[in-house]
Amino acid sequence: MGLFDSIKNNPVQASHPAQTSGNKTAEVVFTSLPESLEQFKALPQAQLANPFDTAAMTVLALCFYPQDRELSLSMLEYLRGPRPLSTMEKQFIRDRFMDKDYVPRSYFNGATPTNDYLPSEPYTIRVSENPYSYQDKGYAKLYLKSGGADSPRAVQLRLAKDGKWYLWDQFLLAGIREPESSNPWA
Repeated sequence: MGLFDSIKNNPVQASHPAQTSGNKTAEVVFTSLPESLEQFKALPQAQLANPFDTAAMTVLALCFYPQDRELSLSMLEYLRGPRPLSTMEKQFIRDRFMDKDYVPRSYFNGATPTNDYLPSEPYTIRVSENPYSYQDKGYAKLYLKSGGADSPRAVQLRLAKDGKWYLWDQFLLAGIREPESSNPWA
């Protein structure tokens, strides 16, 4: 079974930049999703050549947590490079998934509370910068819009000596609106 019920084993992807409001926004497109760590590492975005790709790959890695925790954590470890996840960070991630497995997939285009956060295809994540994104040398703070939140959420990335952008911190797992199917008031 694939990550989102309708996934096929075809790891073809592309990234398409877009411009909005004078700040750079990139649409990172996954035409299909990986099913293993090897396929994850083989994605073009896994080269971590720019912070936009690394931010989108973070969402993808978190989406695997509900169905395969070890795979998700391995993907996150890859994105973090030489800085492994601490026990406390792993516990934090586990706690956020106790009753809200839909939060990471809410960052894909088309995923809203009305459709239980099922993303549209091709699987696209919009990642944006703002005038303050590169205030600290060697770091980037980029923002992703969730279909269930009113304001974008941040991902912080760090540029390493090898020229790759690694995941430094993520603020993507905060609560969002419940899917309508599980909300008795919707």
